[in-house]
Amino acid sequence: MNRVRVVVAVLLLTLSLCAGRPSQATASPDASVVERIAPGVEYRAFSLATAHGPIRIHLLTADLRRPGVRAGLLYPGAVADRAPVSVMAERQGAVAAVNGDFFNITEDQHPGVPATGAASGASVLDGRALKAAVPEGQRFGGALPAGDSAEDVLGVGTDGRARTARLTLHGHLRTARTILPVRGLNQYALPEGAIGLFTSQWGSASRARAVCGTDHNRAAPCTHEVFEVTIRHGRVLHTSTTPGSGPIPPGTLVALGREGGARALRALTPGTTVETGYRLASTARVPFAFALGAYRVLKDRRTLPGLDAVTAEPRTAVGIADRGQLLRVVATDGRESTATGLTLAELARLLRSLGCDEGVYVDGGASTTLATRDPATGRTTVRNTLDHGQQRRVPNGIALYSLRKRDGSGGS
Repeated sequence: MNRVRVVVAVLLLTLSLCAGRPSQATASPDASVVERIAPGVEYRAFSLATAHGPIRIHLLTADLRRPGVRAGLLYPGAVADRAPVSVMAERQGAVAAVNGDFFNITEDQHPGVPATGAASGASVLDGRALKAAVPEGQRFGGALPAGDSAEDVLGVGTDGRARTARLTLHGHLRTARTILPVRGLNQYALPEGAIGLFTSQWGSASRARAVCGTDHNRAAPCTHEVFEVTIRHGRVLHTSTTPGSGPIPPGTLVALGREGGARALRALTPGTTVETGYRLASTARVPFAFALGAYRVLKDRRTLPGLDAVTAEPRTAVGIADRGQLLRVVATDGRESTATGLTLAELARLLRSLGCDEGVYVDGGASTTLATRDPATGRTTVRNTLDHGQQRRVPNGIALYSLRKRDGSGGS
């Protein structure tokens, strides 16, 4: 677990987080906590003082080199669904977990259109494409750091190493007469003029939100030029001029088009044979076993330029160390405690001080939740201070697992 590196990092943070003002930052050793959650998974908590106030940091370190230790997607069972981090962790048998991507939390700008709860970025579950990223102008969360993309993800490859990459959707609908490009997969917002696919993994939420907003303005009105086609076992079953809702049965796909995509789909009449295909093309050479949307703040041990250095909030972040063999998962307190949280610039410096080569942030604020399993009782407990003392229901996250080699069961 490289304990020496973490201890040294905590001492150095007093300098790095204050950016040249070391006299205003002091560690609080008496308030530190160190726990072995399971073989290969460790939890630490420590307090620091910064120029804008105290912070409390919660740190999980997972050694992916250790047999039985792995990371996976924390998932409520449907893309358009949400659940508390601790509930999903217990369901999935994780020894620790943290919240994930930003998501479609509200639709105040589109009266009558329900929010889906679906995540903004792309995600991979058990090696398979689960959803693609919404257009950058449709994502929730603040402005992206310079050079980042709405298609950026963090995950673990089939080689067991953590990495970042970009996942771009490539898909099509093929009939005897034409090939139609597909530019959406299980996402709450489709690009303008596009066709998107919804599978049984979308869930039962309404698909109406997918035709609202534009590529550059999430608040723009919903389009009225819509067409939906239901495809079952390779044939068009029925069509509709409005987005539908309700569960999509296995073996069934729904193709939803807006503007030009809607006009193209009108040619698909009931009974038409349709071949469908889609994949998430990755900039990484190794396929992902799991991935979720995340945004870089640290690359090659260098903080990205232009990161916000003013707004301190509760933050959730993940750092990658030792060539992808160590994951460092961070959650900070704020809002509902004496802690002030961190700015994105401070977050990047924190990850660098912890020996990370790469670092990303995910959703924060009231979504920030880090939970661990108690080795003695088996119960999952939230470790950070929550906004209003309540876990926010979130659409995904990162689950950490540790299995005993002798019997395959979880534990310490």
